[in-house]
Amino acid sequence: MKHFLVGYDGSPSSQRALRFAVNLARACGGRVRVVNAVKLIEGAADTCALVMADSGAQRADELLADVRALLPEAADLIDVEVMSGCPGEVLLEQVRRHGIDHIVIGHTERGALGRWLLGSVSDDILARAHVPVTVVR
Repeated sequence: MKHFLVGYDGSPSSQRALRFAVNLARACGGRVRVVNAVKLIEGAADTCALVMADSGAQRADELLADVRALLPEAADLIDVEVMSGCPGEVLLEQVRRHGIDHIVIGHTERGALGRWLLGSVSDDILARAHVPVTVVR
């Protein structure tokens, strides 16, 4: 395995997932692709698309700065991208587009009501991924 993908939103669980993926990449001589998926609000796609177009590069720079601050010694192993869309869909598309060998995602315990209202990215990825997935708690 050489190409690792981390879904990152800045939460403590995504930070743990990033650290885990970086350790795997170091052990395997690989790279880590860090993706922040910004979910568009239904019914406001035109407005969100305009906002993303204007702030996409800025958000990517902020993501890169956040990741470098968290793991400064690993900056040369990491690529970042900010994408719009449903996080599960975005991450699975990254697997197809970039030849990802392994997905690493954090898991935030929401409880039954939270999962029903918001869904669970980790559950979605686990159900649909065709590459190994590690869920970091």
